[in-house]
Amino acid sequence: MPKHEITHFFSNEGTRNEVRMRVVDALATEEPGTGTGEDSSKYIYFVEQLKDGNRVYLQRPANLHNGFDFLVCVENTNYAAAGERKRNYPKHDDFESDLLDKREENAQMYSQLYKLLRTVYECHDVSEEEIAAINFTGGYSVDHLVKVIKWLFIEQDIRYWNYSGRNMTWGIVPPPDYT
Repeated sequence: MPKHEITHFFSNEGTRNEVRMRVVDALATEEPGTGTGEDSSKYIYFVEQLKDGNRVYLQRPANLHNGFDFLVCVENTNYAAAGERKRNYPKHDDFESDLLDKREENAQMYSQLYKLLRTVYECHDVSEEEIAAINFTGGYSVDHLVKVIKWLFIEQDIRYWNYSGRNMTWGIVPPPDYT
């Protein structure tokens, strides 16, 4: 079966369940496969455009093939450390260490980033202007972090439907250092 590529914008406004169900409803329209391997249905959903031109996309099925599970990937990005196998999908540790570095670099600016991430965590959209107002010298761009973490929140809400969902991802976001 061919790979299906779809561009779709999903608002982050509403309750956790409203946001989650917008995504689940879109995934529910997929054509089923007829078997494994080449006979399985494969989908790519382009869901965000980054300032650098790369796109955030959801890859289905994910590695574990569990229900509505998907991988959150970024074009032309390698999250792996030097010497490790290349991967275009982040792990929580990738962002946690980057956020700690940003907090160390500029505590005041990090406080603004934290508030922006909290807004996304609380299921609200943020504007490109809000994102562009925050800059750091190293690591992932604020644009990259905010747009990818949004999808990690949603993925966790779907994967851990009856449990903590996005709280697991929120746990990687270090609080501002107010000392």
